[in-house]
Amino acid sequence: MKGKLLQKITDKVVLLDSFIRFAAIVDGEGKILATSERKGLKPLLNLEERAQYAITAATRQYTRLRWEYLLGKIVYACSRYKKLIRATIPITNENSTLTYVLLLSFDAEGKNVHKIIMEKIIPILEKNKHLLSKK
Repeated sequence: MKGKLLQKITDKVVLLDSFIRFAAIVDGEGKILATSERKGLKPLLNLEERAQYAITAATRQYTRLRWEYLLGKIVYACSRYKKLIRATIPITNENSTLTYVLLLSFDAEGKNVHKIIMEKIIPILEKNKHLLSKK
């Protein structure tokens, strides 16, 4: 059941905006559990590189969570590269324990990435929070 929910979420996220290239949900260890990509997309990374990125992104989330008590809850992190924009959204339980990480990539010329994340993607995660906060 959980796998179907995760896949449904990534499928829905990719369809939210034409600038979204890719969405994946990984566990706290960086294991890819569900992925979706825009139809007709030519990925910049192969499967092995995606797996390596997922592990790195999950590890980075643990580092960021360490500072929440001083800085407040992290909503998302974003990096702009020449060829694309990447964002990660930690999915935590009520104790701020990392359960999943949503990995996203957007076209480099993507406009309003912040608005897309805050107004389109975060509401989907919030709607499913009760299901996502349990492993």
